[in-house]
Amino acid sequence: MQRDARISRSQAGFSLMELLVALVILALVMGIVAPRVIGYLSRAKSQTAEAQVKNIQGALDLFLIDVGRYPTENEGLQALIEAPAGSAGWAGPYLDDEEAVPLDPWGNAYLFSSTEDGLRVRVFSLGRDAAEGGTGEDADIGRPGKSQ
Repeated sequence: MQRDARISRSQAGFSLMELLVALVILALVMGIVAPRVIGYLSRAKSQTAEAQVKNIQGALDLFLIDVGRYPTENEGLQALIEAPAGSAGWAGPYLDDEEAVPLDPWGNAYLFSSTEDGLRVRVFSLGRDAAEGGTGEDADIGRPGKSQ
C-alpha cells in the first residue's frame, strides 16, 4: 500500500514537452481570440460616441425648449452646463455631469455647429483619427447637418 501512495519522479510533474505543447495551444487560441476582442473594443468606443452624441443632442433640444433657441457656436456646448449671458428661461444644467461637457471616447472634445438661421445644430465626433471622413473607428460620428 505504501508503494501506491508514493509518487515516482516520472509522475511528479509536467515534462518540458507538455509545457511547450500547452504554450503553443494557448498562443494559437490567443491568436484567434485577441483580434476579435480588439474588434469588439473598437466597436464599443464608436457605439459609446453615438450614445453620447444622442445624449448631447437631447440636451440641446431641452435647451431649445427652455431658451427658445439653440446655443450659438460662440456659446458652444458649454451653454448646456452654464447659463450663457442673456438666456432667459435657462433651466440647466442639461447634462448629467454638471461640471463639464464629456469628451469623446478618444479624448477629443465633441464638435458643435449650427446653421446660419440657428434652427438646426449638429454635434459630432471626428472619430479616432480626429480628421474628417474615414471608415471604421476613424469614421465621423454624429447627426449630419444640412450642409452635408
